[in-house]
Amino acid sequence: MIFDSYEVFQAASLTPKVVVIGSGPAGITIARKLGNAGISVAVLEAGGREYSDESQDFYRGATVGDPYFDLDITRLRYMGGSSNHWAGWCRVLDAHDFKPKAWVPDTGWPIERADIEPFLPEVHDILELPEFRVDVPISDDMRWVQLIKSNAVRFGEKYADELTGSRNIALVLNTSVTSLDGDGSKITGAHIWSKGRQAGLLKADYFVVCTGGLENSRLLLWSNEVSNGGVVPHAEALGKYWMEHPTFEGGNAILADYDEFEVDAANEAFFSPSPAAMERLRIMNFGIRLIETPYPGAKRLIADLACTAPDFAEWAAVKLGQHLRCAAQLYVAWEQAPRADNHIELSATEKDHAGVPRIELHWKKSELERRTILEGLRLFGQTMAEKNLGRVRIDDWLTSGEDYPTNQELAGHHHMGGTRMGIDLAKSVVDADCKVHAMANLYVGGSSVFCTSGECNPTTTITALACRLGDHLTRKIAV
Repeated sequence: MIFDSYEVFQAASLTPKVVVIGSGPAGITIARKLGNAGISVAVLEAGGREYSDESQDFYRGATVGDPYFDLDITRLRYMGGSSNHWAGWCRVLDAHDFKPKAWVPDTGWPIERADIEPFLPEVHDILELPEFRVDVPISDDMRWVQLIKSNAVRFGEKYADELTGSRNIALVLNTSVTSLDGDGSKITGAHIWSKGRQAGLLKADYFVVCTGGLENSRLLLWSNEVSNGGVVPHAEALGKYWMEHPTFEGGNAILADYDEFEVDAANEAFFSPSPAAMERLRIMNFGIRLIETPYPGAKRLIADLACTAPDFAEWAAVKLGQHLRCAAQLYVAWEQAPRADNHIELSATEKDHAGVPRIELHWKKSELERRTILEGLRLFGQTMAEKNLGRVRIDDWLTSGEDYPTNQELAGHHHMGGTRMGIDLAKSVVDADCKVHAMANLYVGGSSVFCTSGECNPTTTITALACRLGDHLTRKIAV
């Protein structure tokens, strides 16, 4: 069932067992798991069926620190959530991403990759993916990895007919939750905003917050403030340890033979470091995206390098008459260390139309992130040279210590952390089952529960965790 307003939903006199807040990949995945098990669910979506400026305005906010996207641009507020601008890149976090890095504080998850692997067949069906290929080492330090470009599933579109015909799932559009009520042990209701006004308190046995990697923290921070700590009793880490994937063009490469690597349909190949290399260099995980440049580009690059890097140019010129296929651009996206000072807080001065404080995002890249991209490119270059596969030139802004460019991608629109999973109550918000510490009926879905970010796009892991949470709730409620 799909209702276009909260008032129409109320008129149907439905009594959901579970309220899921948000209709993005996490929210819809969890609701479908519950609904298919015969459990009644109301999915509350703040936006409508289509994009609107009025709805999007609720996402305005401010960023303090490094340059970042406008907060009302970097996510979407309508049916299907931010899956509506997802590019479709898919890869699951590596097994070593779940393990602590001794040289990086506050890393490590309370679960392992093995805990989500049973749900990957479901994820492949949901995201319309082929089976992932096994990573291929090209040296002890670097490996070829697969990053799949899927059909970029729009969850609102893909599941619209299923939700319309569902007897157990009620998707309620144009209906937002301004705050949750809690008594320190359980959630007692959700305050609803609809048609420009407060529309009452919705009660249910369970609540799952799936509003995204920024709004999850915002909703819980505000709810905790107005309930005097009754929603997140252990709130020391709430809003903290927020992460992104910094993403920049880091250099160029001349390749001896492009056929040495498997490339995708767009002639792109992807590479990541081995765990041993990361530990030896004391850096974070990173992904290099090698994008082929047409053959004439190789000649231009060699000419440009003749003065600044003669050894590089000489090697490339010799190869040009042999097996040289192309030049390539090197884009790097990398893992950001979880740091408490990268955090979300509520604005002291700005509120949205419902009276909820807007977000103030505090975000800066650390020296470790800077070292990761530089040492990562050097590592890739060393591997290419040692294997005689090519030569790498690192961009001047990196080698000279200049500021990050402001005319590039900046980051991946990947919002992670803020309600991180863990055992330590002072450094986490939810437990290994995504349940808020000390709360009997409050759960969080989405990438805000990530403890670390790895180097890959988060949607595949978000969906796997959502399948796992939906399965957990189904078994818990059925008891």
